Amino acid sequence: MTRIFSVLITGASSGLGAGLAKNYAAPGLHLILTGRDAARLEATAAACRARGATVSTGLFDVREAEPLGGWLIAQDEATPIDLVIAAAGVSAGTGEGDMPEGVALATMQVRANLLGTMHTIEPLLPRMIARGAGHVAIIASTAALRGLPYSPAYSASKAGVRAYGEALRALLAPKRVTVTVVVPGFFDTPMTDRWKGPTPFMLSLDQMVAAIRKGLDARRSRVTVPRLLALGSQAADLLPAAIGDRIMRGFRFHIEPGH
Repeated sequence: MTRIFSVLITGASSGLGAGLAKNYAAPGLHLILTGRDAARLEATAAACRARGATVSTGLFDVREAEPLGGWLIAQDEATPIDLVIAAAGVSAGTGEGDMPEGVALATMQVRANLLGTMHTIEPLLPRMIARGAGHVAIIASTAALRGLPYSPAYSASKAGVRAYGEALRALLAPKRVTVTVVVPGFFDTPMTDRWKGPTPFMLSLDQMVAAIRKGLDARRSRVTVPRLLALGSQAADLLPAAIGDRIMRGFRFHIEPGH
């Protein structure tokens, strides 16, 4: 009997997580979805069930390690997880007059984006290693390539996510666990709606989901979309710091407060 393919996606109540869940949903697939908004998470689950997938859901804040970790292990015991997509994330930026974000807002982003990714992945790694199989997708950002002056904590959190993923990939390859580091640019989501400023090379949610899915299906080490935006960020990082800083300061934006 062929075992059901199982995919875990965090942040599945909206945005990229919801888009990926609906893209993967198909007969013979089991989806394990987490989010913080019960109504929106159930809407995603219903859409996935309508496409033929079986779905398990859990209301969790990825910043809280213990309740999430215990639930993930129980899910893996019931249906071994083949693919983990750590898509949950938050964003914020500087205050009025470009004042720093402050401790609470800055650490909230690091806890959700960086620690939340670790809280999702670490409980499952020993089990994947023991099976000698598994695939982990870590969602970073082009902000990880060169810090954005008007969103320093988000940039720091995503730089940490990217470094964590790159390190895990090298560590886990001999153990037959694949790691893909995803570096997306701008795409159409509620998070992007709060961004007031330029959005070069903007993609639709469907375009971003399709690009990420293609890379994951090919088990690529990195998925960078769009590549031109990433190259621009990397170029700014290679320039002398004063020049790079001037360029990045000119890329002005404001992120409206959100949930």
